[in-house]
Amino acid sequence: MAKELKGPIVAIVGPTGVGKSGLAVDLASRVNGEIVNADSRQFYKRMDIGTAKPPAQMLARVRHHLIDILEPDEKYSLALYQEQAYSAFDDTLRDGKQPFLVGGSGLYVKAIVKGMNIPRVEPSFDRRAELEQATAEKGSGHLYRQLQSIDPEAAAKIEPQNVRRIIRALEVYETTGHKFSETGSSEPKYSFLIIGLTCPRDELYHRIDMRVDQMIKDGLADEVKALLKKGYPSDLPSMSGIGYSQITAFLEGKLTLADAVKKIKFDTHNFARHQYAWFRLKDPDITWLDITGNKWHEEASNLIEKFIENHA
Repeated sequence: MAKELKGPIVAIVGPTGVGKSGLAVDLASRVNGEIVNADSRQFYKRMDIGTAKPPAQMLARVRHHLIDILEPDEKYSLALYQEQAYSAFDDTLRDGKQPFLVGGSGLYVKAIVKGMNIPRVEPSFDRRAELEQATAEKGSGHLYRQLQSIDPEAAAKIEPQNVRRIIRALEVYETTGHKFSETGSSEPKYSFLIIGLTCPRDELYHRIDMRVDQMIKDGLADEVKALLKKGYPSDLPSMSGIGYSQITAFLEGKLTLADAVKKIKFDTHNFARHQYAWFRLKDPDITWLDITGNKWHEEASNLIEKFIENHA
């Protein structure tokens, strides 16, 4: 007998800059929905511009869960995220509302939609310090090559510059003897409709570039300056993300503003390509909609309405 799944849950995924938040707020407002954030950068308070956090008017239209839940220097884990996202789903369903999972952080989305059994491996701060020292001396490529040799599948889904995630993957392997990519999945707890938003690569890059230019106009440099002034060091995971690290380099006189902006755009393009390793265009579980089409918004609305009706 098949296990009865909770839900229904609507997930909206895809690369950065494609318009997931706008679509989610619009559709959730129509069906009495609430949004559970799946963008790991938006967990942090006071980091609004550089993370493209939904503006106040959007947050006011629809309730959002798991946004602004951490100080920039607070630690967080995938296991805790999964637990809190499940709790948000259950609370939303209990209130008779429709949950939406929205974001582009592939590992976090996978943890939810695949029901990942996340290794409960306690961090070894001594070992992490050793690996961080090795990175400082030999560069991030040194650890990345180690990961490629023991777990190429995990390496393919982790950016070479994401030292924190590389160290975590190595830590899990060294502690358990199992590859990070082999993290097991149990049956999902919920019934999902997964909608992916996409567009041709040149259009996506254009949208990213326009958004980066708008971030600069909106005061990204002032946001980073304020965070540094509050004592948040530039080597924090939150502060080393795209946008924050480049503007920090500008503020420290290591890059011109023009070069910092150029690097933000380049790194964001690379990140968007990397996201397609998580959200594959051939994934049969994802219904992809091209946002350059004429009726993609209507198609998304129809898909969600039918999905909800079928689970009523």
